[in-house]
Amino acid sequence: MSEILIFCTTDTPESARKIADDLVEAHAAACVNIVSGIRSVYRWEGKLCDEKEILILIKSSAEKFETVRDRIRQLHSYETPEIIAIPITACDPDYLSWLRSSLK
Repeated sequence: MSEILIFCTTDTPESARKIADDLVEAHAAACVNIVSGIRSVYRWEGKLCDEKEILILIKSSAEKFETVRDRIRQLHSYETPEIIAIPITACDPDYLSWLRSSLK
């Protein structure tokens, strides 16, 4: 199994919680951290945007990435949600064991 960390931003705590609950309940994610109080600066449709957002950090596996991506797209309010995965290259062995068992 190839473990990954997926970054996604949302516009409200409720949206973040809905996505987190769905992914953990479906065993598509072992854990989702919800981080409030971030600010995102980006360009959208030619305009510079500066928005308050909620960051969700999703611990999952590369094998489950498509499932996670599809669920986020279904539940998310954004037209194009941020869904970025990076590999977990090092991890505490006990946490890694728990993460893997949570995805079964």
